[in-house]
Amino acid sequence: MSNLETEPAELVCTVDASSARVEVLEPREVPLGGPRAMSVRRTLPQRQRSLIGGWCFVDHYGPDPIAVAGGMAVPPHPHTGLQTVSWLFSGEIEHRDSVDSHAMVRPGTLNLMTAGNGIAHSEVSTAATTVLHGAQLWVALPDASRFTPPFFESYTPPAVEFGGATLRVFLGSLLDSTSTATAFSPLLGAEVRIPAGVEVEIPVDPSFEHGVLLDSGELAVDGVDLPAAHLAYRAPGASVLRLRAGAEPVLALLLGGAPLGERIVMWWNFIGRSHDEIVRFRDDWQTDVIAGITDDGRFGAVRGYDGAPLPAPELPNVRLAPRG
Repeated sequence: MSNLETEPAELVCTVDASSARVEVLEPREVPLGGPRAMSVRRTLPQRQRSLIGGWCFVDHYGPDPIAVAGGMAVPPHPHTGLQTVSWLFSGEIEHRDSVDSHAMVRPGTLNLMTAGNGIAHSEVSTAATTVLHGAQLWVALPDASRFTPPFFESYTPPAVEFGGATLRVFLGSLLDSTSTATAFSPLLGAEVRIPAGVEVEIPVDPSFEHGVLLDSGELAVDGVDLPAAHLAYRAPGASVLRLRAGAEPVLALLLGGAPLGERIVMWWNFIGRSHDEIVRFRDDWQTDVIAGITDDGRFGAVRGYDGAPLPAPELPNVRLAPRG
């Protein structure tokens, strides 16, 4: 997806007094895409928290009836220094990119695009989609790997039953389920479904920080109530994550990772390490793609997409500062 929020309105995390290890991050509504931008709920990054492990960007959308909301129609746009993680609960999205990948993103299957040195892609919900519902996540690549050549991969995780809950581990390892998808830092990503009234204690890596994004239902994370569309953050240190469903069944995403330990600069669809790097990435996109020179450029062309790529917005009149 293409991020239109170049100067985000930051929200301060709220901390529940009953547990110093759990913060609740509020979502904000932001547009995503081009002229027909759809609306998403963004919980990461925030002023008080830029990263959860390598996870640096959490967008959540739907369930949106296509007849009302119009669906997803994101023209070719660039990325650097990150991985995009697409996970759907319902609907179908056609993905095309400049390394000639062409895939249908469907519920229950991870679609992972490693931007590395630079890639461009488009995302369009298909005619078969009536309701679009899912999450788009970014992972910041560590400095040693962020200029890797770009590539695309898919993985369908098996369902794992544990303590009454059903989990699908799409990145990293949990409960003896290990994803084959490529991770460049220690990471965890999983879908979690919990029936109403069930409490589950999930064993986790105590060196990881964790986030729980609640899609629907009633959920308490380590005793802290989590409103729908909010993200609970828990610091490293504990080996068990306690999730309790209330009167409604829970659908959530569990994210985790070892603290990245690096400061990053995020602007538009780029991740770099300095203001000057971001300027260079923007110039490369505007020169190579918007001007139509794609054969030898950083990003390349998205073949098969019928339409023009997204031009980059103007940079702010201040130097971009690292965060993390």
